[in-house]
Parts: sequence; structure tokens; C-alpha cells
Amino acid sequence: MSVEAILAELAALRAADLPVTGGTTWAYVYDSGSEPVRELGARAYAEMLDVNALDPTAFPSVVALENSVVGTVASVLGGGVGTFTSGGTESCLLAVKAARDARSDVDGAELVLPVTAHPAFHKAAHYLGLTVVTTPVDADFRALVDPLADAITDRTVLVVASAPSYPTGTVDPVPAIAAAAAERGVRCHVDACIGGWVLPFLPDPPPFDLSVPGVSSLSVDLHKYGYTPKGASVLLFAEPELRRHAWYAYAGWPGYPVINPTVQSAKSAGPLAAAWAVLRHVGLDGYRSLALAARDALLRLAAGVSAVDGLRVLGVPDSTLLAVAGSPGVDVFVVADELRARGFYAQVQLSLADVPANLHFSAHAISPSTVDALLTALRAAVDAARAAGPAPVSPALAGVDLSTLDEAGFGRLLAEAGLASMAAVNAALDSLPPPARERALLLFLSTLLTPS
Repeated sequence: MSVEAILAELAALRAADLPVTGGTTWAYVYDSGSEPVRELGARAYAEMLDVNALDPTAFPSVVALENSVVGTVASVLGGGVGTFTSGGTESCLLAVKAARDARSDVDGAELVLPVTAHPAFHKAAHYLGLTVVTTPVDADFRALVDPLADAITDRTVLVVASAPSYPTGTVDPVPAIAAAAAERGVRCHVDACIGGWVLPFLPDPPPFDLSVPGVSSLSVDLHKYGYTPKGASVLLFAEPELRRHAWYAYAGWPGYPVINPTVQSAKSAGPLAAAWAVLRHVGLDGYRSLALAARDALLRLAAGVSAVDGLRVLGVPDSTLLAVAGSPGVDVFVVADELRARGFYAQVQLSLADVPANLHFSAHAISPSTVDALLTALRAAVDAARAAGPAPVSPALAGVDLSTLDEAGFGRLLAEAGLASMAAVNAALDSLPPPARERALLLFLSTLLTPS
């Protein structure tokens, strides 16, 4: 195929995707609103695309770029040493590995975290053989310190706090959690993946970084509010020794000696170069302006939501994230579909225990230009959802044991259920307990990613 034909086909495939610029997608993407910033990130990425960051002695530019990026992040977030990773999940996984390996004397290692902590920590525990102990949060979705402290045992190797947690954008009481962990001789990680490059630039931010006594590590994603291309996160450690526990080295084979600071071995230096370029171009004053713009949009959205009959804000939005629940007459799954039909995307979050299903919004720097239009669309979507009624749950799903189904059986079930909208799909998922939801999602993804 010709270059032109391939690129035309790629553009056609992209036509069905959510917009990544313009401010109408309120999840997954982060838009600075600056085309020069986007272009710089892309050009720097392309410049280092073929450079293999596996061996910094072969490519010394990687050393210079990583030291610059990590140094910049550390200067804002309380110092320490760090590692550039591919994203928040990898940063969190490496933080758990470091804590586990630093306590190799512990059998049956445990990880203590609030129920609102990101699933990346559950994933890390699953991969690394730890047991997760979850603790409750208060009515505002902040971690409760006393139950968390009580959950720490001699098997606990790490305690986690969020700044903020993703579901509602609420910052945990980091100083109290870190102090409780330190009092018991346990390390504390702060997951600031989504808030770490916003909170420092807001007026009177809550204390959360490595300057807080007892915080031993912290993760922050630059491909979120750093507005760099995807594949950019930094994991900071208070001490070099702990960072070494996150790394992996092997010399017991006849090939080249292996030293990996991340899960990946061979990897492109493109994301690193892009992060380096964008950080230098925007600068700290620039990031302060971008953070304040996103925060302003979030506050305007929260105020507007509170004025809509049938909607309510969950928790306390301390940063740039908002969770919006419905009412008996307003199904948020239907609202999400109606909102998308009006050109805006909000992320659906399923119910869990006493927490109702809700919609998640992440504001970013371009959001002030679209928040009024979003509120207009949201009001119309609520009216339409109230008129339409709740999304029905198909009786075909009642009593089905998903553990007995393979991909073909799952496909037949979907056909029988007749799920005609995303609202119906989400209602079906919401009707299932979490383990069944997980099974359904795995079967769906396996079906989706099987070439026909």
C-alpha cells in the first residue's frame, strides 16, 4: 500500500474515536489548549523515537533527559530521587515492588489502602504476590485514618494514600496516614498520579508530597496535567536505597548484563524526550496558569451540577476531578448516552456498596472554554433521561453464571440480552457483583480483540 493510502485509512479509523482536543472529552485525555505545546511534544517524541532507553551508556542523551525531568519533578514535589516510567500503573507497581523487596524478611506481605485507591495497586499486588487489605472512607470519600492504622500489622510492607483519589477527586489526609504508618515502621506511598502536577500550583494545597514526614515514595503522571504525550510518569523515592529495590538486575547468563529501572527493558526514549521538552517550554509559571484554569472549570462545573434538579456532587472535589450521581428519576447511565449524543463525553463509574453509580469528569486547561456548553448539554441530557426512564436490565442476564461461559457463549448471551445502548450495557454491568463484572469485562475484551 502507498503511504497516502495507509494514512488515509488510519484517519478513517480515527474518525470513530473520541476527540482528543477541543475540550469536549472529560476523561482519558488532557488538553493544554496550546497547539505549540502539542507540536513540540510530537516533534521531540519523533526525534528520540528510535533511541533505545535500555542502555544509557549507549545513549547518554537518555541520562541527561531523565535527570532533567526527574530533577524538575523532585524540585516541585519535595525532593528525593526518581525514575521515569511509562505511566501511573507502572509507577505504582514499582513502588509496591520496592516496598516488598525492602522487607524481604516478611512472609505473606500485605498492602493496606483505602477502598478508593486506584486499581493499579490491586494489580501490583496480584502480579507481585501481596495481599491487599482495604479500609473505609468517610462520607466525603476521604480515607479514615484510624481504621487504616488498625489494619497495619507486622506483615504490612506499604500503606497507600491518594492525592487525590480518582473516583471523586478527594485528597486523603496524607500527613496523618504517613504518621500512622511511620509510627508502626511501615512505608507510605502517595499516589499523586493525577493530582501531583496540579495541587502544587493551586492556592493553599493540602500537604501531600515527599516533604511530609513519613512519605517514602510518590507517583505523578506527566501525561496528565503535565500535558505531555502518553507514556510519561515519574516515581519519586525519599531514599536512593528504596529506589534500588524498585529496579531489577541480572548477570547470571552468558548475554549482556541486564539492569532495568522499569518493568520494560527495551523502550523508546520518545516519551521521555517529549516530557523533557514540554516541561521546559511550559515552565512552572505556565503550569500554574494551566492548573488554575482547570480548577476554575471544575468549580464552575460543580456549581452548575449542584443547581440541576436530579444531580448531586459526590465527595469533595479537592482538585480537578468531579463525580456526579443521579437520583431515582435520573439514571446517570442514560444521562451519559444523552450527553454523548450532544457532543460531550463523561466517564461512567459503576455503583459499589453504598456508593451509587455516577459520572466522572476530569477538567483540564482547555475546559473553561467548554464548561458552559457542557452544563447546557447536561441539563438537556437530564431532562431526556428523566423522560426516558432508567435503562432496563435484560432478564436474559438473571442468574447467569459467567464463570461457565467462553467467548462464544458470552457472544450468544449478549445477542439474547439485546443490549441496544451503552446505558443498557452499563446497567447490565451494574446489576452484577464485582467479580462477575470482572469476568464479563474480560470476556468482552477477549471477544473484541479477536481477529475475525
